Amino acid sequence: MADIPFDQRDGFIWFNGELIPWADAKIHLLTHGLHYASCVFEGCRAYNGEIFKLREHTERLVNSADILGFKIPYSVEEIDDACRAELKAQGLTDGYLRPVAWRGSEGLGVSAQKNKINLAVAAWEWPSYFDPEQRKRGIRLDMAKYRRPSPETAPSHAKASGLYMICTISKHAAEDKGYADAMMLDYRGYVAEATGANIFFVKDGVIHTPVADCFLNGITRKTVITLAEQRGFQLIERHILPEELSTFEECFIVGTAAEVTPVGEIGPHKYTPGAISAALYDDYMAEVRREIRVHASA
Repeated sequence: MADIPFDQRDGFIWFNGELIPWADAKIHLLTHGLHYASCVFEGCRAYNGEIFKLREHTERLVNSADILGFKIPYSVEEIDDACRAELKAQGLTDGYLRPVAWRGSEGLGVSAQKNKINLAVAAWEWPSYFDPEQRKRGIRLDMAKYRRPSPETAPSHAKASGLYMICTISKHAAEDKGYADAMMLDYRGYVAEATGANIFFVKDGVIHTPVADCFLNGITRKTVITLAEQRGFQLIERHILPEELSTFEECFIVGTAAEVTPVGEIGPHKYTPGAISAALYDDYMAEVRREIRVHASA
């Protein structure tokens, strides 16, 4: 399934209020969202037939559209229902969902005040974002050339398609050098995130993570912070300088697609996946699958 191009897959896509055949879910070449990135999206995962934190993802989608200056013509409840309908139509219990909203093709120019706002939801199987063997030993990250922009120059708290342009460039450059992904700095030179996931470090039993002030405060990030606190781990949100990378013992990234993934290298810096990374991975997988876990405070 993974080798089949996305435009040639079978099934259904929820598109502007109805389920249509997957192959029929098309837009025009002159769609504003394609030319001017007037597009927002979400990534959700379903486990055991339930979409994890669906309401939070939907509310973020609506908020992202508001930041970009358009209103999605469906309520939060209707979008939630669309996601559930899509998951059912695809016959999935475990899978990845992609709700996406964009300005249409009614007019093409920088201004698109009268363009229709479209909404679609697709779902498919996506077992692991990274190669499972790489994940076991800790993935390798390159240092990205481009930086996350200042909130004064881009809508950095929206999950907007245009903000991922530099992520694609950075991930491709990393893969060309044999890395799995890249770590990005922010506009000030502080450690920010990977191209599609937030990042955490461990030193002397304490977890450190960058302040999410110019990039998404991810839903998975917030979940993992809560799980760490429940474990009794000390966690500090702060600005982290790249010169500090060599002082940490563990590193892991988190995101809806990445889940909790240990990191073995960032450029020349080496890390060993350890007890804290493993504990939070276990707790996260239990949380998304709604299992009950009992553990002692750290």
